[in-house]
Amino acid sequence: MKLVVAEKNDAAQQIARLLCDTGKPKSDKVYNTPVYRFEHEGDEWVTIGLRGHILEPNFPPEMHYRKRGGWFGVTEEGEMLPCEVPQSLPTPPFESKRRPYLADGISIKSWNIASLPYLVWAPVEKLPAEKEIIRALKNLAKKADFVIIGTDFDREGELIGSDALTQIREVAPHVPVSRARYSAFTKREIDHAFSNLVELDQDLADAGDSRRYIDLIWGAVLTRYLTVAKRSGFGNTRSAGRVQTPTLALVVERERERMSFIPEDYWVINGIATSGDDEFKIAHANNRFTNGDDAQAAFTACNGVTPGTVVEVIKRERKSNPPAPFNTTSLQAAAAAEGISPARTMRLAESLYMDGLISYPRVDNTVYPSSLDLRGVVLALKSVPAYADACDSILSAPKLHPTRGKQETTDHPPIYPTAAANPDDLQPAEWKLYNLIARRFLATLMEPAVIEGTKFKITIANELFQASGDVLKVAGYRGVYPFGLKKDEQLPALEKGDEVSIKKVELAQKQTEPPARYSQGKLIQEMERLGLGTKSTRASMIERLYAVKYLKNDPVEPSQLGIAIIDALQTYAPHITSPQMTSQLEQDMTKVAEGGDTQSSVVSHSRALLAEMMEGLIEHTEDLGASISDAVTADARVGTCPQCGKDLVLKSSAKTRGSFIGCMGWPDCDVTFPVPSNVRIDALEGSAAVCPECGAPRIKCRPFRGKAFEVCVNPACPTNQEPDVVVGTCHVCAEQGRTGELIAHKSEKTGKRFIRCTNYEECGTSYPLPARGELHATSDRCPDCGAPMVEVQTARGPWKLCPNPECPSKEKSTRCSVKSTSKKTAAKKTTTKKTTSKKTKAQKTAAKKVSATTVKKSS
Repeated sequence: MKLVVAEKNDAAQQIARLLCDTGKPKSDKVYNTPVYRFEHEGDEWVTIGLRGHILEPNFPPEMHYRKRGGWFGVTEEGEMLPCEVPQSLPTPPFESKRRPYLADGISIKSWNIASLPYLVWAPVEKLPAEKEIIRALKNLAKKADFVIIGTDFDREGELIGSDALTQIREVAPHVPVSRARYSAFTKREIDHAFSNLVELDQDLADAGDSRRYIDLIWGAVLTRYLTVAKRSGFGNTRSAGRVQTPTLALVVERERERMSFIPEDYWVINGIATSGDDEFKIAHANNRFTNGDDAQAAFTACNGVTPGTVVEVIKRERKSNPPAPFNTTSLQAAAAAEGISPARTMRLAESLYMDGLISYPRVDNTVYPSSLDLRGVVLALKSVPAYADACDSILSAPKLHPTRGKQETTDHPPIYPTAAANPDDLQPAEWKLYNLIARRFLATLMEPAVIEGTKFKITIANELFQASGDVLKVAGYRGVYPFGLKKDEQLPALEKGDEVSIKKVELAQKQTEPPARYSQGKLIQEMERLGLGTKSTRASMIERLYAVKYLKNDPVEPSQLGIAIIDALQTYAPHITSPQMTSQLEQDMTKVAEGGDTQSSVVSHSRALLAEMMEGLIEHTEDLGASISDAVTADARVGTCPQCGKDLVLKSSAKTRGSFIGCMGWPDCDVTFPVPSNVRIDALEGSAAVCPECGAPRIKCRPFRGKAFEVCVNPACPTNQEPDVVVGTCHVCAEQGRTGELIAHKSEKTGKRFIRCTNYEECGTSYPLPARGELHATSDRCPDCGAPMVEVQTARGPWKLCPNPECPSKEKSTRCSVKSTSKKTAAKKTTTKKTTSKKTKAQKTAAKKVSATTVKKSS
């Protein structure tokens, strides 16, 4: 048996489908992990998908010291891990007996400033993150006579494959192992990869491991330091990291430039002229007047004058060359300009890649390899009606001359479409991104566009004005790739000496603008230029900065807390915010990938850099805590207390660890409000921040998935009230000879919604309801548990569901859609059903006998 190890379950399924010689692969399970069995070239094959990294690096909970052996880590299982700790750090016995100090060592599990110098040098162990998958992998490895690592070909993929191989070697030390490298899930690409196997690149895997170790150490030490330096009850972990902090510093520096910018007054004179039925804009030739008197004099001279004379007509043609092929950064920038954030772009691109529609989306390359069948790709895209004309034009050329970017690598080709897609089979956002990629690919194979620029110079009472416009004379590549194209500004056909009529002239005073904030796309490009992060990590790094509330809005704006943290770090440890230091570490990791350095050397060097910086930070802990104190409170502020006028802030409960909104005037003022669960909360500004009905703050809630919504924090506010809805009769009461009605109700105290029987104290029947969406009663009952079916109206349409969380039907589906799903979604659901475990007849019978026991919830 030949075993193929893929990075994800979807990849394992795709590889099995593409390699299978007869029929379809057979879906199976080893323990609880899906696998796919098939025949290829007369042999039995099986593919198994991991779930990304199956091993996670972490610190042991304690470090101990012996005079002879020095420092060592101790795992929870009691295993000793060697480590190198500088002699300058104090050794036991310590004066203090309180944690983190131990009799013969130090605890690094608890977040404490005193433990941080030791945490910098703590050993790192790899722990199983996916025990079930590892168990299944080892089971298959024992039976395999050949293993092929088929994870993604990049640092992360090579590391995932290397970790899988480590687990395989524990049970099959002598089994032959090879590596398959591919860039797309197409028949041709997969056949070529598995016919030309290579060795796993351990240097590349070590480079990926170096990054994980360094990011763990830096992230843990800096995050713990910033969080502990200024403790608060607001429940916010103040995150920091090797790449994250310099990236935040870029945004803060741009904001500082904006804040220090001194605007200057200037004046412009604009107008509208007509020629026959044509109307066009004109502007004074001076463009900007820096002297108000001069501007007023020019305006007075031409104001009210209706005739104008064309004194010069200038026409020039210029070429607009086709763009270079997409790599990860340029795709993220282009998608951001179309309203798709970099992080979402990568999630969508990953989905398209797994569906076999685009090539591998994490690449630096911008030059198509000679082995890529460009004509074949164009022929495939021709079946998409929107691309047919462009494809015919490209295929009519005797030879294709694709554009070339500045970056050329040999690992993967630039991002290109690998198959034709049907918009009806994709979600709107997926099609939007696919359409961008497909049109970009076609554009790289087409001729330049020709743009004709026209400029008129017009005199009005001896004052010179001008009008200009661009016209796409030869569409070229712009015929298929309109993104970023300025709208044509057609001008009338005028010649020198022609007269025009001046409809109006206006004088306006303006001010110079500060430097523009970064868009997310521009920030990604700046990170690449400075060597911050990698193509795979930059988007997630920006998303992380938003999640911890250091950034807000788009264009990107730093929060008060983000500015305060960068200001404090630049005062006490400026190197942490410097892109040069992070860029140097990136170069060190590249040397590991190329075999020019070792993982242990690079990690040790990064520890030394961090230790040097932490000395200054720990010395100024109180100063740093004080400098971010006001920002911490401001970051948690959501509004003004309607009772005492002090700040209402987001707090966390020491008992429940849950969040709530409380007054800073506590204990004198005990005003508190609950907050919606499973959402990110942002404060509103201006009039929108105060509820017009009750005066309590209004907040913006951002669900992980779904549209953001605004709500008053006061559950008793009229805007939050909902009428009770009778959804049916209680079947539990009916079985016991009573009559009880089930009523959908929203609590005025907690804001939670639920269905409860009018005889609740006797029968205990209560069901939770979704937090949002208009409720409607139906006449239907759940066939599995007898609870009343309800309809919830959401932005996506009406959904019919059984509210009973213990209903046996929950094993099959959490809710039933009234709305029809897309073909792709239906296909995915069919696949999912095929891979789920089959229940025995006895199990099904037992499930039907499950009582509709209800969940008691207090109001």
